[in-house]
Amino acid sequence: MNVTRTKVGILGGGQLGKMFALAAHNWDVETWALDASRTFPTGPVCSHFVEGNFKDYNDVYAFGKQVDVLTIEIEHVNTEALLRLEAEGVKVHPAPAALNLIKDKGLQKQFYQKHGLPTSDFQLFDSGDAIRVALESGQLSYPFVQKSRTAGYDGKGVAVIKSAQDLPLLLPDASVVEDLVDIEKEIAVVVARNENGEVKAFPAVEMEFNPVANLVEFLVCPSDIDKATERAAEQLALDTVSAFGVCGLLAVELFLTKDNRLIINEVAPRPHNSGHHTIDSCYTSQFEQHLRGILNLPLGSTRMKTASVMVNLLGEPNHSGPVQYDGFEECVAMEGVKVHLYGKAETKPYRKMGHVTVLAENAESAKAKARIVQNKLKVVSTKI
Repeated sequence: MNVTRTKVGILGGGQLGKMFALAAHNWDVETWALDASRTFPTGPVCSHFVEGNFKDYNDVYAFGKQVDVLTIEIEHVNTEALLRLEAEGVKVHPAPAALNLIKDKGLQKQFYQKHGLPTSDFQLFDSGDAIRVALESGQLSYPFVQKSRTAGYDGKGVAVIKSAQDLPLLLPDASVVEDLVDIEKEIAVVVARNENGEVKAFPAVEMEFNPVANLVEFLVCPSDIDKATERAAEQLALDTVSAFGVCGLLAVELFLTKDNRLIINEVAPRPHNSGHHTIDSCYTSQFEQHLRGILNLPLGSTRMKTASVMVNLLGEPNHSGPVQYDGFEECVAMEGVKVHLYGKAETKPYRKMGHVTVLAENAESAKAKARIVQNKLKVVSTKI
């Protein structure tokens, strides 16, 4: 394949598209992106930016006819257009049929059940009112987790209902209701697959969450789990990507339960927050690996060069408006601190504005330095 003559289209123009386009630029691959405004993060770094709506059939179809390979940086795109493009010979990765399964959390859970992949017990409900009826009839009991079947992301579309006092938190949407799992750790494994069926897994990472925003705050690699559990997690992720048959990346989020079981929480068929550290800490970044997967190139080495901790840069509470990064100079002066800013002009409370990867000889040293970065580097607004 002559990669420099391949046009790769990206549905979405956010930070994932930006980092993917930068990786593709290393090989002089022509990248096209579709999103509402060329001022979005991908706009300044891709070869061509098309302003449009990735949820609109006509916009996606017209965009897809201009490229050789089409991929995504967000699941919530128009898959009807993707199915037509695929039928007309455009390579679409992930496959639209798999994407339809994944972007509906109800269908995703049924897929795991059908393929014997471990996941928590669940029920499907058409609405929040139907959940209330099920509670009254005894069909459902506390505690449980409610997830909107579609459109949820970054902690949105999730309600944890532990007792009747939490019922005001119920979402009105069609939902998956899962047992509240007794979790020891939350881990993630990013895996890749190409059209030849080659698969590779990055080392498992451990996620620590912001308790208010329910966003990943720290991501630690290597994870603090035993080798047998790590091998089992990586194998489960490889089995999952093979079952879906997608090309490119699949981020597999897992729960390690108190009784030492691994169960799948959910997946994302694209580059993912849990793989950002690979840009600096692995021989192949997740973005280069995604490119290799969708172009059916040999997959790169997933070996870790050094331990790392990734810190999400989130907009500070009570700050909205033009962005400013306080403490930037102090942090970039520190050895092993790699700052990645996404290029968003406006900050909002808890909005993802960038990330920092801290490299060190071991995870504990990286964590210690990451806490310093977290305390020093603040995303604020210049608007008082």
